[in-house]
Parts: sequence; C-alpha cells; structure tokens
Amino acid sequence: MTDAASTSALLHAYDTQLREEAEVPSAVEVARLGPLVLATFLGGRGFISYRHLDVDRRPAAEDSVRELVAGALAHYEADPQVVRVEWKTRGHDHAPGLHEALLAHGFTPDEPESVMVGDARLLAVDVDLPVGVVVRQVTDEGDVRAMMRMQAEVFGDAAEREAEMAEQILHRLRTRDDMEMWVAEADGQVVSAGRLEPVAGTEFAGLWGGATLPQWRGRGIYRALTAARARSALAHGKRYLNSDSTEFSRPILERAGLVKVSTTTPYEWTRRA
Repeated sequence: MTDAASTSALLHAYDTQLREEAEVPSAVEVARLGPLVLATFLGGRGFISYRHLDVDRRPAAEDSVRELVAGALAHYEADPQVVRVEWKTRGHDHAPGLHEALLAHGFTPDEPESVMVGDARLLAVDVDLPVGVVVRQVTDEGDVRAMMRMQAEVFGDAAEREAEMAEQILHRLRTRDDMEMWVAEADGQVVSAGRLEPVAGTEFAGLWGGATLPQWRGRGIYRALTAARARSALAHGKRYLNSDSTEFSRPILERAGLVKVSTTTPYEWTRRA
C-alpha cells in the first residue's frame, strides 16, 4: 500500500466501524433522526453522531443540513433534563453549510483536534520510566477520583464539570465492562492518566482523556501510559487504536506510527437558564 492508500483504508475503517451507535455505547437513550444518532447520557448530556448527512439517498445540501440541525436541537430542547449537547463534526465529511447552521442554532465550536488511527502493535513497546514512576490500571473509586481531579486540572475543567464526569465514569465502571482507567504515579501522586475503551463488534479500542501534569511532560511518561493501553487493547483482540488528539499528544502518537486521517471539531449547545 502507498501511504495515501493506507491512510484511506484507515479512514474507511474508522468511518464504517466507529460512528453512529458504536460511538455512544454508554448512552442511556438513543434516538434516530434521518442519518443522525441522537444519544443522551447521564448528567443531561446529549451527543450527535452520524456517518453522513445524506437524506433519503439524496446527497447532503445546505437546506437539508439546516433541517437536520433544527430537528436535532428540537429533540433535545424537548427534554428538560438535557442541559448540554455536542455535535461532533469531522473535517472530511460532505456537510455543506453545517458550520453556519450550527452557529445559527446556538452551537459554539471548540478547538479542532486530529483524528489519529493506527495499528495497536506500533504503540505496544517498552518505554523507560523515570525513577519512582509506575503505570497501573485503577478500579477503586478513590483512585478514579484522583485521576479525574488531575485531568480536570490539566484541562481546566470547572469543579462542577469534574464532579459530573466523575459520576458518569464511576457509573459506567460499575455497570459495564468496556472501559479501563490507567494512571502513572510518582510517590502516590497521579501525574498522567488516560482511558482505554475497547469498542464491541469492531477492531478498535479508543485512547481517551490523555493528560499529563506540565512539570512531568517530556519524560516518556505519556508514551509509557499509551504503551500499556496498547498492550491491553491487543489482549482484548483489538487491531487498531484511535484517538482524538490535541497538539500535545498528536506528535507522540505520530512518532509511534499512528496516522492523522481527519480532524474533528466539537460544537456545543448549552441550555439557557
């Protein structure tokens, strides 16, 4: 395969295996609106996924895209428990007028990230850690909350958002078996962390929530944490890893052999009081 063909094959695997219902395994409710999957999660969070925006076998057009955005928002507005909705766009999608339609309906774009995909074996390598640093999987509530506090500090999340995410994560760990929490610790302090989410019925496991305290970056800790998750993914029988990566983690994954196949930009709507 040429590099271009390889990237195209990875993107095809991503599109066909990881979108729609496969993207929202822990949702408490899922509805359909044409090509859209409208998921609702604990804590009043909505999430919109799709593989394309075509309607009735007609290619997406500006007017049909506007109707989909309006219909999706009306679905969530009708549920007073939903306070926040994310519409996750991808840079390679055919979506005429989507940006403008989302803005017109009160959605705000966040920073774009790189969609990274690659062979898990490329990341499952031995990495030397600084003296005193250990990498391990955590399951106890206290460990998970410590992990979430560190991630919230790195990402700049408000205390309310941190508490909400912690409750969602803990609920999923108690009720499902499709997520692993991994940390790197130094003298008992969580200095780096991330999740592994094997996706049932696919060849993929996702790398999510990767974060490292600024003073601990550049020492190979995130690479070691990623390698541990890659080994676990292989043990689950997964071939590929995927991640939506910031500019902190993208170069690390690229050096390991993962490929940027697209970009993703989340647009968020928040219910007004």
